[in-house]
Amino acid sequence: MTELLTSAQMRAIEQAAIDSGQVTGLELMERAGRGVFDAIFEEWPQLAKTSHRAVVLCGPGNNGGDGFVVARLLKEWGWEVEVFLYGDPEKLPPDAKVNYDRWRELGQVAALTKDAFAAAVERALDKTDYQRDSMDDNRGPTTVYIDAILGTGLTRGFDDELLAIRSVWDSDCYEFGVAIDMPSGLSADTGAVVGLDWFFSKLVVTFHRAKVGHYLDSFNYDIKTLKVVDLEFWNIDFDEPTSDTHEKVNLFDEWDLEFDVRGFFEDGLQKSQRTHKYGHGHALVLSGPSGQTGAARLAARGALRIGAGLVTVGCPPDALVENAAHLTAIMLKPVADDMALTKILKDDRLNALCIGPGLGIIDKTRQLVATVLKSGRATVLDADALTILSQNPDLFDQLHKNCVLTPHAGEFARLFPDIAEKLNTPATTGPAYSKVDATRDAAKRAGCTVLFKGPDTVIADRDSYASINSAQYDRAAPWLATAGSGDVLAGFITGLIARGFQPRLAAETAAWLHVECALHFGPGLIAEDIPEQLPGVFRKLGL
Repeated sequence: MTELLTSAQMRAIEQAAIDSGQVTGLELMERAGRGVFDAIFEEWPQLAKTSHRAVVLCGPGNNGGDGFVVARLLKEWGWEVEVFLYGDPEKLPPDAKVNYDRWRELGQVAALTKDAFAAAVERALDKTDYQRDSMDDNRGPTTVYIDAILGTGLTRGFDDELLAIRSVWDSDCYEFGVAIDMPSGLSADTGAVVGLDWFFSKLVVTFHRAKVGHYLDSFNYDIKTLKVVDLEFWNIDFDEPTSDTHEKVNLFDEWDLEFDVRGFFEDGLQKSQRTHKYGHGHALVLSGPSGQTGAARLAARGALRIGAGLVTVGCPPDALVENAAHLTAIMLKPVADDMALTKILKDDRLNALCIGPGLGIIDKTRQLVATVLKSGRATVLDADALTILSQNPDLFDQLHKNCVLTPHAGEFARLFPDIAEKLNTPATTGPAYSKVDATRDAAKRAGCTVLFKGPDTVIADRDSYASINSAQYDRAAPWLATAGSGDVLAGFITGLIARGFQPRLAAETAAWLHVECALHFGPGLIAEDIPEQLPGVFRKLGL
């Protein structure tokens, strides 16, 4: 797991490194600034070939100090650099003040406040005739805009003068915007805007580890690149700040697949001739009536492709012919009502159930959900099953630790209206309530694993473990927003549970592979394509 940090945890780590004698605060600031300088040329290597221009906006804290370091390094590289300080230079923290003085030996600082500051920044931004393709056609120097105003230290919304500055920071114009640590205005703990606005950047450079807020909320989706600079800490012991809403959060990534998951796949995907198909699990996916069977078939196909030994679709008798026309390797059973389902579930080899995709919301399907929960089997509840749960508190109370709920935002709001309201309330101070906090609280209430879908999918279990599966930055796959995609994800989770994965790990692994399948295919993806990418993804992973 890659552990993500809150702003408080990062401050504690930095202080522990300083207290240990490994590094001084001034050395840390120099490393951070050097990291941003290097990241600019890594992201846009053409900029290293000749001199260009930078506009650096420095804030009143240590983030501003990092900005002064970057300004000095770019100036020494031969660039034209203009620096603006939001605040009083005499009130800067000691290390930031040292770097302010170092910059003053090379260039000027416009130390302005209120409307004068915004007006000066606007004049600087207008000085260069912006050329979107200037790096390609040699029409003049490129201007890089560096946001070193607030970083991770944000605790409240912008005051009037910062709002005035933001009004001239037009995100549509600046292909070469860089934020140090965090775009100013966004919470490092939640990814949400604190107050009314934020400073857009294409490149975000942070330090030591990514922060939780880098992978949450929609404001990060248009950021092209997140770079993490190693500050070269080692053997750091620190008193970790803890609170009910800021426990450890992990980013589920290929590292986890390498060390936590590979054994499951290697033992199962490379099936021995001596292994019987039932040794890889038998999944049952319940289907809706004729005319709404496609979602269950998508889930069933996902379960089979991801490695379940057998998959059966259970459907109303009137849908047997419709399903049979589309299925070959997947088996079929008629499920007329809850009594028929009870009979089927007497087969102990059925070890993973999926209910909800295309199920319909009528009294008969409510009884099916009740029967599934009563069985105590590992169950993925998606789509219509979630709506049924939200309408029937008695069924919600029957959820157990082997269940996985897979709501999107609308379904989450129906299931957990008070939690959703808290999450959606605009933040005026920070840290605020995040999607991680909301998913944790939902999982505790439900007593099971909750996968809260989105490009910033969050998975939490009832014990407060939480992870983020990100489809952002280099893993952005917007074409996953297609009809039926969620049904396939439900099938992936079900298939992995059938294979023996515990519910939370099944949800994490399925979500990660879901994104990998989309990236493997590319634009133009439809839901039917997703399971068919798994063989290629597995080969790429060396499985």
